[in-house]
Amino acid sequence: MKASLAGRQKGAVAIEFAIVFLMFFAVFYGLLTYSLPMLMVQSFNQASSEAVRRCVALDPASGTYAADVNNLARQTLEQQLAWLPGSLGFQFATDATVTLSGTRLLTVSVHYSKAKITSTLPVLVLPGIGEVPRLPATLTTQTSLQL
Repeated sequence: MKASLAGRQKGAVAIEFAIVFLMFFAVFYGLLTYSLPMLMVQSFNQASSEAVRRCVALDPASGTYAADVNNLARQTLEQQLAWLPGSLGFQFATDATVTLSGTRLLTVSVHYSKAKITSTLPVLVLPGIGEVPRLPATLTTQTSLQL
């Protein structure tokens, strides 16, 4: 008795399903895992922009102008990024920098390492696709304004 065409195709269907499932799973997992880093980068951009904007209101003739700018920028960053959960390990003292140059160029930067986010968000290595999510070594934002 000969095997029917349908009987011979069952193995091929299983292999095709495995390949298609892997691709769809990678897309779905990528969608979920890229959303948090993207949200964080946008929040860092918004927070650093707001910190720079608020420093415009300070009086440059003040004797403590540099210290006031530094304090206000850091305070604004902390207010804007207060929503970040502690599990992400964001530290304002080390991950955010505020610099005011001699030419009164205020620069607010946020540098968040990949190691901190991968401790919360697991990275999968899928065959044929690679690491998901594939992130840079540091999520970085920077905002500057001449005061």
